[in-house]
Amino acid sequence: MKKVLITLMLLLSCSIFGQMYNPVKWTTTVEKISDKEYILKAQATIQSGWHLYGQYIEEGGPSPTAFTFKNTQKKIELIGKTTEDKGHETVDKIFDMKIKYFEEKAVFAQKIKFTSDEIVNIAAEVEFMVCDDSNCLPPSSEELSFKIPNAKKLASAEGTPDLNTDTISIAKTVAVPKEKENKVNINPIKKNESRGLISIFIIAFLSGFAALLTPCVFPMIPMTVSYFTKQSKTKADGIRNALIYGFSIVIIYVLLGSIVTAVFGADSLNALSTNVWFNLIFFILLVVFACSFLGAFEIMLPHSLANKVDSQADRGGLIGIFFMALALAIVSFSCTGPIVGTLLVEAASKGGIAPIVGMLGFSIAIALPFSLFAAFPGWLNALPKSGGWLNTVKVVLGFLELALAFKFLSNADLVLQLHWLEREVFLTIWIAVFGVLAFYLFGKITLPHDSPLNHISVGRLTFGLLVLSFTIYLIPGLFGAPLKLISGFPPPMHYSESPDGFGGSKSSDETKVVLPEGAELGPQNIITFHDYNKGMEFAKKARKPVLLDFTGYACVNCRKMEELVWSDSKVLGVLKNDLVLISLYVDDKKELPENEQYVSETTGKKIKTIGNKWSDLQIKTYKANAQPFYVIVDHNSANLAEPSAYNPDIGNYYNWLNSGIKNFKK
Repeated sequence: MKKVLITLMLLLSCSIFGQMYNPVKWTTTVEKISDKEYILKAQATIQSGWHLYGQYIEEGGPSPTAFTFKNTQKKIELIGKTTEDKGHETVDKIFDMKIKYFEEKAVFAQKIKFTSDEIVNIAAEVEFMVCDDSNCLPPSSEELSFKIPNAKKLASAEGTPDLNTDTISIAKTVAVPKEKENKVNINPIKKNESRGLISIFIIAFLSGFAALLTPCVFPMIPMTVSYFTKQSKTKADGIRNALIYGFSIVIIYVLLGSIVTAVFGADSLNALSTNVWFNLIFFILLVVFACSFLGAFEIMLPHSLANKVDSQADRGGLIGIFFMALALAIVSFSCTGPIVGTLLVEAASKGGIAPIVGMLGFSIAIALPFSLFAAFPGWLNALPKSGGWLNTVKVVLGFLELALAFKFLSNADLVLQLHWLEREVFLTIWIAVFGVLAFYLFGKITLPHDSPLNHISVGRLTFGLLVLSFTIYLIPGLFGAPLKLISGFPPPMHYSESPDGFGGSKSSDETKVVLPEGAELGPQNIITFHDYNKGMEFAKKARKPVLLDFTGYACVNCRKMEELVWSDSKVLGVLKNDLVLISLYVDDKKELPENEQYVSETTGKKIKTIGNKWSDLQIKTYKANAQPFYVIVDHNSANLAEPSAYNPDIGNYYNWLNSGIKNFKK
């Protein structure tokens, strides 16, 4: 406990006082092939929780890792392209493309050949970008040196920045905020890995509870508990045997999760989850499972396997109880198999021990009633009788499986950019699926294994109304509504037939906006400046405070803030009416004029691009280098409120904006 408290204190102190991030360390090695040929290897050691992007990313995505080798003229020849480790691949919902990244470690290798007798050390420069779940750092570069065995001399610095050139102060370009306001307290919100595992456990537990209410499992509860209580000599023996039975169920499913993780590996499963063929195959499987749940056919394991396991259950003792639990898993496979399969794929996409955690949650939900009812057999009388309602649960699960299936088909379509399953088509399918489910719950549609329905229970009616309400909620999405409740499931807004909304045209209010000089319409059609000085000049004329938005084209969480927080009506009203927004893109690659380039006093690096300049301003003034990063300042560039990092809490962000505006008016 003491160690945990110390760790928490250290994390808190780091969060408050240390906002400069440097999560990647580079080391170099050289492997000799022959007297003239060598392999240059650069290894990136990446801090836990951060990831480094690969070299080959399409235009419009995050900045890729790129190597520039010096001294190549007349001295060495590059053989082939720079290779990289396998890494991970995922379909990023913000950039709408497949992106490769590395965690913990990445090794890049370049084969070279010396074209002269002079063997020299090699200098190189690597440009890279890293992100974690809450922050994206601006693209950074680092000089690398490869020491060749028996080199005659060190490589000259061809192509390296001239660090002796006169430094041009950033103050000539922008007004730097007052130094007295530099002491800031930033607390970026980090996603806790354990929180992700807890959410998987909860979802799996609820899925296990749903499986418990199917015709394959629910009738087994009173039968199995009665067997243990009658066959045991004492009540204590019955409770003990039922507890062992429940524990055996947990072991079986956790063992299944462990096998999946061990055989395929977390990395392989994570890569599979974004593979086109895997998504297509899983779409087909889910459709088959859904048809089975809806009553088209039953999915059963071979009877011979069930008979062999059942015969082992007659042996008695601990082994017999274990095989009874295994028999339950096999017999109930037609109901639990589709749910278990879905859980394993979803959990495996998270990587690590998620499949094991998922199976733990699922199995506990299955095993819990057997143990509880064995301890308190009188509770069995309170259980509802088996009947048609069990098949209703199974059918509802079938509709949910069918809806989920199209998510996997959508993943494949997004990767291939076929535009066959655009946002409107996807939502139309979901509206149809959940609409038919609502009619089924209201008794207007019957399926093969349904019992005659003389009346609708209050529970079924209530659930039917919820499904109908959800169906109606989806309809405005066809006309451009964001549908934040299901954010992440349908394709993104821009992957649609009408990216600008129904009709494909902007509203009349938007067309009437007269933009100030140097401004443009930014996210949520907010008037935005990308030049610090022009934005400050306009703010003075408008007599409004300024919101500095340190952002990036490749910043995922910047887009999340713009789409989920800035879109809120209260926040949007403040951003449009009460503040002047200056968005400074730290990954802007446009080069500064020669006379405006300088060497940073803080980092010692050559500032060559507009993005470098804004990044240097953020580092020098606010001692922070992560995006998004928001600062509210007055016309003298003094802070009006503590800067804010990624903050998806709409109410908290709204209050923060208002606090800065209130201080400006004092």
